[in-house]
Amino acid sequence: MRKNVIVSLLLCSPLMGLFPAASAAATTPVASTPAVQAAPQIAWTKDLKIIGSVSIAPSGDLYFIGADAKLHHTDSRGVEKWTFALGDIGRSQPVILPSGNILVGSYDDTLYQLDPAGKLVWKTKLDGDIFASPGLRPDGSVIVATAGGTVYAISEQGQIVWTYKANAPIFSSPALGSDGGITFGSQSGRVTSLDSSGKQRWAFQAGSSVFSSPAIDSKGNLYFGSADRKVYSLTPAGALRWSAETRLFVNASPIVTATGLVVVASYDGNLYAFNLDGSTAWTFKLGSAAAAPAIELSDGTLVLGDLGGTLHALNSSGTEVWKVQPNLKIDTGVEVSDVGTLYFATQGGKLSAILGQRPQAVGPWSSYRVTPSSWGRTLTPAEASARTQATQIAATRPLTPVAVTPTKTPAPTATGTKPPVTQPTTPKPPVTAPPVVVAPPAPTPEQLAAEAAARAAAAAQQATQAAKVQDGQIFIPLASLATALQASVLVRNPLTATLAPSGFPAITLTVRMLDGQPYVPLAALTLLSGTKSRYSATGGYQLYTNDRTVLRLPLDFGILLKFQPRSEYSLN
Repeated sequence: MRKNVIVSLLLCSPLMGLFPAASAAATTPVASTPAVQAAPQIAWTKDLKIIGSVSIAPSGDLYFIGADAKLHHTDSRGVEKWTFALGDIGRSQPVILPSGNILVGSYDDTLYQLDPAGKLVWKTKLDGDIFASPGLRPDGSVIVATAGGTVYAISEQGQIVWTYKANAPIFSSPALGSDGGITFGSQSGRVTSLDSSGKQRWAFQAGSSVFSSPAIDSKGNLYFGSADRKVYSLTPAGALRWSAETRLFVNASPIVTATGLVVVASYDGNLYAFNLDGSTAWTFKLGSAAAAPAIELSDGTLVLGDLGGTLHALNSSGTEVWKVQPNLKIDTGVEVSDVGTLYFATQGGKLSAILGQRPQAVGPWSSYRVTPSSWGRTLTPAEASARTQATQIAATRPLTPVAVTPTKTPAPTATGTKPPVTQPTTPKPPVTAPPVVVAPPAPTPEQLAAEAAARAAAAAQQATQAAKVQDGQIFIPLASLATALQASVLVRNPLTATLAPSGFPAITLTVRMLDGQPYVPLAALTLLSGTKSRYSATGGYQLYTNDRTVLRLPLDFGILLKFQPRSEYSLN
């Protein structure tokens, strides 16, 4: 079932100049940033242990996978209705079918369908972790891609209709076009399009891995990002239309707005908006790297979170209109219900809601999965019309509902009549106001960075203490390494783990179970793009780039001398 055990680079170092960049990308208009308006209030935040994005049913109910390896169903306020135990965790979004049934995939290699009451309808075993979100076809069948490198068509009854071998892990969610085409990227950098029967229509080779999920415009043109620091546009036939360079890799999935913009964020800390012809409309400096997709609301507002813990809202001209700062990493997309409630998840599994906003726009590809129910395909005209009708009520409401207490106006009295007699009342005791509780000030970005650095240093010390030597290699515990690198564990199975360290492309490392715990080889860390390693008597092991030390493990130098290349020794 699993691939051979290898250590492979998921998002390789950039290969520049493979394709011509869009001519207008050299001069980038920068969006102006006047004073930010008053931000909306977070209505509630609940620790629901969410590890991905939510999907929203037409009723407003929420579905998501939790860190407890369960599918959760809650109402619009986050109050739990039921859970269903999966075989493992997962990061893909559940797909809500028109029937009300739910499709969900997890890292146990299995696709499940549940009924609205949370009872299993069927489950189908595939060949690898399901990280990518499935795509729903108009006939009720579903397209699923796996980290095992296979694309499946699964019937409405759960039967495998056909398979396609991509020969590379797939974390890019398939995008389904109106012509029945199925397009996805893989970790080999290859973007492939299949017809409705699973036959390859064409393939395009980017300069590095494609983690980004494609977006499709109204003419069938495709847009996606790559680890080669570019955003690409292809024709429906797979020919290059244009490419535009960014300063760092692009893991985020683009959207195509109703106003004709391709909007996508990069790890370089910028949000880019391109016109459909590839010219740059504007660039907005987020202030932190971003891996999440944006979403377009029905009034043209664009909302996305960044890895620094800020939720940004911009107008269609690239001007920030408000921001909310939970100061916790946001690495998944914002979702919005048809009544205008925004939901976003933060590091640690908390889900927050903001009320009184606009619903999602009905554009060509207004969110990462097109609909709040996460269908992942171009809508038919009838479906687009139904989506428009579903959001019209919210579109007529004020953006900021205000509770107004009505006041009674005394009726006028006739001239010459006596005023009404006021009966004496017993005085009420004075009301003592409760003490005002002043919340502590939110930590500054500098304080948060210092806390993260302290956690990383402590984890590096733990990794050093728990290091083991096996078969001529040094192994360190996966959990401590992830914290030391400030990395998210994207995929984890018994043989490999995929990490996305802060400031670096993701890598896949071989996993060795030692004393019941997952470990990874120390020598594999140099797969991080642009890094080198050295070993010294005073500093132990160091992983570094040209301008900073990425990781320091105070390993015993005697161990390093025995197991590491002599060309890297340093006695300073």
